[in-house]
Amino acid sequence: MLASRALLSKQTLAVLAQQPAAFVHHGTQGTWGNTNVAVVFSGCGWWDGTDVHEGVYTMYHLSRNGARFQMFAPNQQQTEVMDHMKKQASSGDRNTMVESARFSHNQGMMQMHDLSKLDVNTFDAVIFPGGHGVIKNLSSFMKDGKDCKLHGDVERVLKEFHRSRKPIGLSSMAPVLACRVLPSLEVTMGYEREDTSRWGKWPHTNMVQVVKSMGARHNVREPYEAHVDEKNKVVSTPSFMWETDFHYHYIFDGIGNMVKHVMRMSSK
Repeated sequence: MLASRALLSKQTLAVLAQQPAAFVHHGTQGTWGNTNVAVVFSGCGWWDGTDVHEGVYTMYHLSRNGARFQMFAPNQQQTEVMDHMKKQASSGDRNTMVESARFSHNQGMMQMHDLSKLDVNTFDAVIFPGGHGVIKNLSSFMKDGKDCKLHGDVERVLKEFHRSRKPIGLSSMAPVLACRVLPSLEVTMGYEREDTSRWGKWPHTNMVQVVKSMGARHNVREPYEAHVDEKNKVVSTPSFMWETDFHYHYIFDGIGNMVKHVMRMSSK
């Protein structure tokens, strides 16, 4: 027995000795080459900015599929600052771009850039992750509902990408932005009525009715799905319009599907 183990150990060591010092992972899905995508943030945190998971999942899937990306945010004060423990407004002022920089590594291509510098001619697609920053910092939806106004550069970017026939990706609350300024879109924000199951619940369905009142067509989708509007090159996924305690992998998969369709359409 001991002799067999010693022989097995020697064989194992011999095999390992022939391997390179590091295993380089080239990825299995990166088939779109140097697609360049702009990602627009609205702060950092579900209750007053970009949801952390949605932002990170978006960047992961872009990287996994071989894309380059740059991060942008408006250089302005946030509408409000939230205590994420108590889920209530907190004191103090914060800058949307500075807070969004929490997603960045603050060097080179990974810096957070001023949204006013986003040039549609430099990018193949744009993605807006969700979070309450969409309706507080990128628009006045929280206050004005269907009559909301968009931040000037947010409106400019959406219209320029749409006009240029370049794809737009949207997660959770972000369809509100596109539906406000672009005509006759098809989007999803998940379910159209509150529905609680053992897996999670849909507490934000009132926003779906507002999107419909803006002239959009809504499509019911699960958190792991994305809806593709091929005509307008708009891809949306419900993400955290669905609340769940544990099943974050569904949201991860939904954002992955959104990113794949955005990149597919950007290559056309």
